[in-house]
Amino acid sequence: MTKADIVNEISKNTGIEKVTVQKTVEAFMETVKDSLSKDKNVYLRGFGSFIVKKRAKKTARNISKNTTIIIPEHSIPAFKPAKTFVSKVKTNVK
Repeated sequence: MTKADIVNEISKNTGIEKVTVQKTVEAFMETVKDSLSKDKNVYLRGFGSFIVKKRAKKTARNISKNTTIIIPEHSIPAFKPAKTFVSKVKTNVK
């Protein structure tokens, strides 16, 4: 499902114009990105959490050049689904 599919589905279910729904969806995504970039997690009860995970500093190898590089500590965005979300997906497995 794409962002356009989500906009169409919400518009169809609510009767709100697609343009308004699209602006709302994009504003939501921007808000989540801004919050995570400021190291603030986003919690949506019953859906899940958008969180910032810390990755520790580590040593990696470039096999083709036979060299080692150090990857510094960094943060990555992650999504942790709510228990109700996980259980609904598990019951729909075919």
